Amino acid sequence: MDCIFCKIVDGSIPSRKVREDESLLAFFDVEPKAPIHILVIPKKHVASLAEAKADDEALLGRLLIAAAEIAREQQLGKGFRVVISTGAEGGQTVDHLHLHLLGGRQMHWPPG
Repeated sequence: MDCIFCKIVDGSIPSRKVREDESLLAFFDVEPKAPIHILVIPKKHVASLAEAKADDEALLGRLLIAAAEIAREQQLGKGFRVVISTGAEGGQTVDHLHLHLLGGRQMHWPPG
């Protein structure tokens, strides 16, 4: 598989890891859009949220809980944003499910 996030998971591409456990990896985005921009990804390859299945329910919950825990660790108590882009029109550029955890500045609406 030629997935950049799968290569980050297997260690063949380095990353600035924030957290890792048996089901997920979190690391700083190389092109940050906010002072804190962390990607939270499942180690299991799921192409997008649209491709998630019922048996991914626990994994999806784990990704969100991890994002909240990391936000606390990064001292984002004033607020943060979690974004899941899905598909080309949704702005997804890597075909591997990932959450963007953004914080450290005022977020604006609409986002784009």
